[in-house]
Amino acid sequence: MNAVNAPEPLPSAEALLRAAPPHALVATARRLLAERVGAQEVTLLLADYGLTVLQPVTHLPHTDAPVPTDEGPAGSAFVTQRPVVEVLDEPSGHLVHLPITVRGDRLGVLSVRLPAQTVAPGTVLQLGDFATALGHEVSTAGRDTDLYLQARRTRRLTLAAEMQWQLLPGRGCSRREYIIGAHLEPAYAIGGDNFDWSTSADHLTLTVTDGMGQGIDASLLTSLTVSALRNARRAGIGLADQAALADQAVFSQYGGKAYASTLLLHFDLDTGVVHAVDAGSPQLFRQRGGHPERIELDAQLPLGMFEETLYEEQTFHVEPGDRLVVVSSGVHGTRSAAGDLFGERVLRQVLGATRSAEPHEAARAVVAGLIEHYGSKDLLSDAAVVCLDWNGRR
Repeated sequence: MNAVNAPEPLPSAEALLRAAPPHALVATARRLLAERVGAQEVTLLLADYGLTVLQPVTHLPHTDAPVPTDEGPAGSAFVTQRPVVEVLDEPSGHLVHLPITVRGDRLGVLSVRLPAQTVAPGTVLQLGDFATALGHEVSTAGRDTDLYLQARRTRRLTLAAEMQWQLLPGRGCSRREYIIGAHLEPAYAIGGDNFDWSTSADHLTLTVTDGMGQGIDASLLTSLTVSALRNARRAGIGLADQAALADQAVFSQYGGKAYASTLLLHFDLDTGVVHAVDAGSPQLFRQRGGHPERIELDAQLPLGMFEETLYEEQTFHVEPGDRLVVVSSGVHGTRSAAGDLFGERVLRQVLGATRSAEPHEAARAVVAGLIEHYGSKDLLSDAAVVCLDWNGRR
């Protein structure tokens, strides 16, 4: 057979999604899935900022009704991170709900309606790969279009919250050695709380920052602090010096009138040794063998409180199976209407009850427990929770 006359292979779905205009990813997905698996309907649902609903991505301002994240087949796919097949009445076929996750960051769900006879394990697996490819393109398209960021909103963000969400790396990250899940409230009005991470071949750096104040003032302070920490980290210097340089940057701007409490953690992926600098109020808990305990670190001065503060590192160790939970002062320092502190006792109860849950759901459960304790979703202080499950290198 003459190789010149051989038909060219069909372009991969990933290549065709990459070639699509940023705003046209859903339309491209519909066309590809109709051609390749006979899809009759394709819907992209993105999780809102509060992780309460999944919002269909359509031409704004028109949109379909949101779907709760904690009920129904689509919500089950999002929470369990497994495909869910919903059997519809004939001749409607079946709906396949596929979680969309990019490197551990849960974005939403892709719902595909197929003829009943075409739903097979191989097809569901193929659709799962397609959903992952679509998720990567949605993440990248956010640089060039507002469509997907707008679709995540059930209402308008405050300006401070807009700034904070743009500063965050995501709400999750996973590798073989660890899984991170994080949550922030009030999601649509967050001001000064932030979490950040960076991974390399052999290390993970994780920070949780709580900038003092509220609204724009807190957001500007936290933005400066996180940017200074990133700048120092990317210069390749040690953890204590990262804190010292960020401290200088904040003090030079505010002269000690505003400061940011920060917990810095640096993990060695080979050994499980963790270097830590506790510069303020975030608290750290470890669950080992089902028993939550607080890791007591030497409390050092918040970043920017005084000029040229020197910081010292401490170390502790994590083992495979450990869970670390970091909470900001808006969690451990919140009081109920009766004046009862959420505090360590209640937090331990919530952590114990959620030990079997995935990190994302555990972080969300801590915030849900906080809201229940406070008696309202309108929290007076920002609340940040970061949950890390450590697997290590076995």
